[in-house]
Amino acid sequence: MYHSVTFGEKNTWDDWRLVPSSRPVFNPPAQKVKTLDIPGGDGVIDLSQALTGYPVYQNRTGSIEFIVMNDFKPWHMAYSDIMDYLHGQSLRAVLEDDPEYFYEGRFAVNQWKSDKDWSRITIDYDVGPYKWSVLSSIDDWLWDPFNFQNGVIRATLFKNISVTTATSVKRLDAKLFGRAPICPRFIVRSTAGRGVHARFVNPKLELDITKLLHDGTVQIPEFVFFGDMGADIYFWCDAGSATVSVDFRVGRL
Repeated sequence: MYHSVTFGEKNTWDDWRLVPSSRPVFNPPAQKVKTLDIPGGDGVIDLSQALTGYPVYQNRTGSIEFIVMNDFKPWHMAYSDIMDYLHGQSLRAVLEDDPEYFYEGRFAVNQWKSDKDWSRITIDYDVGPYKWSVLSSIDDWLWDPFNFQNGVIRATLFKNISVTTATSVKRLDAKLFGRAPICPRFIVRSTAGRGVHARFVNPKLELDITKLLHDGTVQIPEFVFFGDMGADIYFWCDAGSATVSVDFRVGRL
């Protein structure tokens, strides 16, 4: 294992012969903290979660240093190839050590140092606070990367849910949608063309909201997966039948 990183479609070892000087890792994000100082009172009031009900974070920032194998191609060609593809671009990055998740953000070449035996290149990153699952909840599962000990085939739960005029409920364990707050997309196909009613209940965030989901792809900002108490979604049609797919990616720190 070369502990490589795949930026977009380019792998640091396969395409550029870069070897990280230490195991690559993305720095943890700092929490966004907002406090209110009360004159004449002890301490402060913490307002950090007042709007959302959950913590929010800054981006992850930092850099990863790589050793460049000088016998692969002339240094000036390698330098330009990496700069052309990477510098200032917004891309997804997948660690070879953690292939089930990607980070997304902007990357830049910081510096290049040339030595007699090898060169070093430093790549800066500014990515979102969460890493996200490569497969979405409605993607077909892949045999090779699947974890048979704790993996979940989400497509069996979230893809083409059958809906009729009788109310049905999907009870979702918190383990199914990870640590990050998620606003899923609903893909609706109804035989009567009148959409589907959805009642979304999240006890952690004290949400109990009912909306009409029209045919097509719909995203409701108020429907948020988050918390250790799971969530329930109730579906029913006014007439005919329908299918609903709930599309999201699992995020975690």
